[in-house]
This record gives sequence, C-alpha cells and structure tokens, in this order.
Amino acid sequence: MTIRNYRLFATGQLIKLIGVWMMFVAQDWLVLDLSDDSATALGVVVALQFTPVLLLTLLSGRLADRYDKRILLFVANTTWSILALAMSTLVITGVVQLWHVFVFAALLGTANAVETPVRQSFVSELVGTPLLPNALALSAATFNSARIIGPAVAGVAIALFDVGPVFMIAAVGSIAPLVSMIRIRPAELHRDDLPPVKDRDSARVIDGLRYVARRSDLVLPMALMSVMGMTLFNFQLTLAALAKTVFNTGAASFGLFSTALAVGALAGALAGSGRRSRPSVWTVLGAAVATGVFGTLVGLAPTYWLVLTLLPFTGFFMVFFAQASNQRVQLGVDAAFRGRVMSLWVLVFLGTNPVGAPIIGWIAERFGAGASIWIGGLISMTTAVVALVWQLHRTGTRLRLRILPLPRFYVVPPAEV
Repeated sequence: MTIRNYRLFATGQLIKLIGVWMMFVAQDWLVLDLSDDSATALGVVVALQFTPVLLLTLLSGRLADRYDKRILLFVANTTWSILALAMSTLVITGVVQLWHVFVFAALLGTANAVETPVRQSFVSELVGTPLLPNALALSAATFNSARIIGPAVAGVAIALFDVGPVFMIAAVGSIAPLVSMIRIRPAELHRDDLPPVKDRDSARVIDGLRYVARRSDLVLPMALMSVMGMTLFNFQLTLAALAKTVFNTGAASFGLFSTALAVGALAGALAGSGRRSRPSVWTVLGAAVATGVFGTLVGLAPTYWLVLTLLPFTGFFMVFFAQASNQRVQLGVDAAFRGRVMSLWVLVFLGTNPVGAPIIGWIAERFGAGASIWIGGLISMTTAVVALVWQLHRTGTRLRLRILPLPRFYVVPPAEV
C-alpha cells in the first residue's frame, strides 16, 4: 500500500496485535492454571471480554459518525495500554488471582468495544473508497499475520519464561498504535464523502438500525456472522481446551494449534486481497458453508495431527467468509452511516461471544472439547445451507455442478434457468 497514513496505521496495528495474541494465549493458559483446567472458567473470561462489545458497540458507532475517528482511536488505545500494563504487573509479581483476570478481561473488552468499530470505519478515511477493498484485505492479512506470530511466540515464551513476561511484551507492544496515530497526517485523510461537522450531531443509533433493516443485502451476511460467531468462532476457548484436556499437550502445542489456524486464515485473507469490487452474495454463502464443514471435521478429528492438518483449511474459509462479508457490508453503505453500520457488524461478529462462550465452555467441560467444536460447526453449516436455499428461492437462481475440467458449482441466473 503506497499511502503513507495507511502504512503507519497498519504497522502500529501489526505490532499491537502480535502482542494481543500473545496475551490471549498467556491469559488462556493462566486461567486454566488458576481454575484447575476449567473450560467453564475459560468461557467466562471470553464472555467478559466480549460482553462490553454487546453493550457498547452501537454507541461507539454513533461516536464514530459524530467525532474525529483518529482522536477516538488514540483515547481507546491509551486506555488499553494502561490496563495491559496493570494486568502484566499483577502477573509478574505473582499476586494475580482468577478474579483479577475476570475484571481485567471486562475492562480490556470495554476499550476494545470502543476501538474496534471506529478502527473498522477509519480505514475508508485512510485510503478512500476506490482502494477500500484492497485495504480491507491487507488489514485482514495484518490481523492474521499477528495470529500466526503471536501464538507461536507465546507458546515458546510461556514454556521458557512462564506467562508474566508474555503479558509485559503485549503491554509494551500496545503503545505502537499511539505513535502511529500521532504521526498520521489529518490533511491527507479522505473525508470528502462525510457530512459536514455541523450535521453529524443528528447521527442516532436507531437511524443506523433502520438503515440496515431496509437492506437485505446487509442483513444476510450479518445474520450469518451472528450465528457462526456465537457457535463456531470460539477457537480461542476451544483450541486451548482441546490441546490441554483432550490431547494432554503443553503450551507450545496449543500455540501450534493457533498458528495452524492462523496460517490458513492468512491465506484466506490474501486470497481476497486482489478483490476490487463488492463480493457477491454467492461468495459469502459458499465460504460460510465451507467454514461450517471444516469446523465440524476439526471437532470430529480423533488425532492431534489430523486436527493440525484440518485447522489451516478451517482458518482459510473462516477468514475468507468473514472478509467477504465485511467487504460486502462496507462497500454497500453510505459514508454517513458507515460508523453505525460497522458497529452493528462488530456487534454480530464479536458481541455474540458473551452468549456463546459460556455455553461452548459448558459443552466442552460436560461432553469434551471436540464436541464443543463439531456442534458449533454443524450449526454453522446448517445455517449457511438454509441461507443459501433462501437466497436461491428468493432470486429464482439455480446452482449447477460442472464436473469437467474440475468439479465446481456455478450460479445460473433466472433468465437462463
């Protein structure tokens, strides 16, 4: 990406996110140690991290449409850094208790609830609408590069030094976005499509909800994401439980699970990086079905190495689906509503975790970590297939299977049926 502001933004995000993923791995391991390997306790922590998203994200979207997103991001990231430093101090000094982890998970989640929708909608101001598909793909690649590097480094670091230094590295890395925000040049931001400042005070959450409700092309990807986010996208929880309670492996092997998933996720992000236009609904639906299929297979896999083999495919389709859905939403909204629409997207993407994580944690503890994954995969696959059938019926379109030269499904428009 040749745009200076975006390079600064992406660099700061990459450094911070590597630390964030390191901290997630360390936090999960710490919770399992403090709770005597309780998957339910792990589910509670994940729920506390994402409950603020459920409660505050729509308000954050309103703030994004009313105020300077750069300033909002600076404040939210500063808060996150202070909290991360405080948490790392508790861990390093050895006084940390399980309730401390619960409290900081909720506080860090609050900072994320404000920051995430603002960050998502800020990308369009960094690059402008013509380059937005490419920028979104690069942002996904940045995120998933961090998912590869962070868990791998964390797994080794925990094995060598314990969890305390991992928390401190994450806290220091979180300062990078603050430096980036200071160095970004406001005069080079793309803000021509935004309403005048004097008109932004009228931006209301309810108007954003009504805007989305009238758009079935926005509702469908959001509905899919809400179900899949709740039932399947809990790998932070389920892979930790799978590694430690099913295959009896250490922190390094758990990091390898996370890295395998992230390698596929990075490939999925890069696969969509050349997209220059809004993805079709069929791209979104096809990726959703594939994600559900591979998620189910991961949960049913009987051996460690088979899980490790399936995770890259799961990560690929999971991110390809999430990225296509994100692009379909972002490229289909008016600039005046982008903050509120993206806050709703973040709500269905992350805000469903407080509902799903405790349930998934209970299933993992009662029936095994594998069951918590394949049940989520089966629900996701069924939902995607139902959505596909609904879209085919609504549009009068048909799917046909071509065998040669390679087997593939293709869409037949109503006029050709």
